Amino acid sequence: MARLLQAPPKFCPAAWDIANKMQCASTESQKSRSERVIAESRRLLDEVEKTTQKTQNDVSKKIAQRWEEIKFWKQELDYKLEQIVHETEVLLTLKTRLEKSLESCKEPLIVAQKCLLNRQRRAGIDLVCDEVEQELVKEAEVIQGVIALLGRTLEQTKEQIRLNRSAKYNLEMDLKDKFRALMIDDYCAALTNHTPDIRYVQDAVKMEGNFVSPEDWIDFSNTNIEKADKQRNNSLALRALIDGILVQTANDVRKQRETVNVAFRNRVKEVKDAKHKLETLLAMVVDETASQEENIAGLKKAIAGKEGPVKVAQTRLEARSRRPGVELCYDAAQHRLRREVQEITKNIQRQDTLAQAETELKGLSRQQLSLEEEIQIKENTLYIDEVLCMQMRESVCMNSF
Repeated sequence: MARLLQAPPKFCPAAWDIANKMQCASTESQKSRSERVIAESRRLLDEVEKTTQKTQNDVSKKIAQRWEEIKFWKQELDYKLEQIVHETEVLLTLKTRLEKSLESCKEPLIVAQKCLLNRQRRAGIDLVCDEVEQELVKEAEVIQGVIALLGRTLEQTKEQIRLNRSAKYNLEMDLKDKFRALMIDDYCAALTNHTPDIRYVQDAVKMEGNFVSPEDWIDFSNTNIEKADKQRNNSLALRALIDGILVQTANDVRKQRETVNVAFRNRVKEVKDAKHKLETLLAMVVDETASQEENIAGLKKAIAGKEGPVKVAQTRLEARSRRPGVELCYDAAQHRLRREVQEITKNIQRQDTLAQAETELKGLSRQQLSLEEEIQIKENTLYIDEVLCMQMRESVCMNSF
């Protein structure tokens, strides 16, 4: 018990002094280390702040540069889109012109074919393969060729419009992405350390597999622009071709149409001249028929007028042949009577001209009938060419579209 209540050992003043000095030295050392850490921390904080600020400024600058780059490409895409849209609208107008021109060819072709069919109704010698028919066949061939050419050009135009729209779609999709990228980079450029909606994002620096390189990004837009340029150039070339085709085909059809019309007018004039000549010949035949009929009537009357003298002469000869005996003398009276009978008989026999005249009259009648039939044929031809065909052709007009 006494040992438990024993007082703790006492240190000597030297130990106390040493302990105090050691405590002071330790404290000073700890303080120095702390001050160094504080100084290092402040330096580090200052360095990190400057680095962070520099990096953030650099990132902001890069975002701004990227924004300008996207804006540049967006402007390029906008310009190309405007061009391809305009070019497509022009092609659509040309497509409408081609369709109208193609439609306008149908009526001239139908008219040419109807003219050919109508002219098959010509009769007799007038059913001839004349210049009109040759030019009508050529006109039908020209129009059919024009229709085929316009049809091919129309299909080519539709395909070019499709390609233009495909290029336009690619540009629009690229522009849509560029617009969204601009909005996102605008948002990113506006963010500051004090923006309310900034937050921590888990795995923010993780690289996704759908990232593309800047070179691929540029190539993508370049490809879209090049495709648009290619289709626009093709479209420009096609436009020039279409304009030339529309003008040339319209001129070809109009030229051939005028050639056919000239051939029709010439043919109608020829037929009218032939008809007029036939009518003149018919009038001559009618006059000649009347003269021949008058001649036949005169011949018949002349023959009938010789019957009395013949009867008288023959009666006298018969009576004098009954003279008796020596009175039956071949005297001058008897001789003259015989000669009279012979003379009159001979003159009557010379009237076989009547039969020839009647034959000629029949020939004139046949010729008159033939001329009348031929005139009827010419009238039929004139009706077909001048009334049916030419009037039908007057209603047709080949417009330029």
